[in-house]
Amino acid sequence: MIVSADLLWNIILTLFFGPIVWALSYVNKRVDAAEATHNGLWKAIAETRENVARSYVTRDDLHHDLDRIMQRFDRLEEKLDRLSGAK
Repeated sequence: MIVSADLLWNIILTLFFGPIVWALSYVNKRVDAAEATHNGLWKAIAETRENVARSYVTRDDLHHDLDRIMQRFDRLEEKLDRLSGAK
């Protein structure tokens, strides 16, 4: 069997570059999968932030509402004092 120089050169190139091309293809697929996971995580974080903002109040709003409640209790306490003192 006579092997020409062109055939030998093609075999050498295939054996050398074949695994390199396969490895690059494999790495590209893995990067795409990691990127899809990364994008999914960012989307989940954004949804969590929206849910937290929907479920909880800010600290300033809480203090404002508690101050209003305490003012009402103070008014009720004053009225009860006036009623108990009037008897």
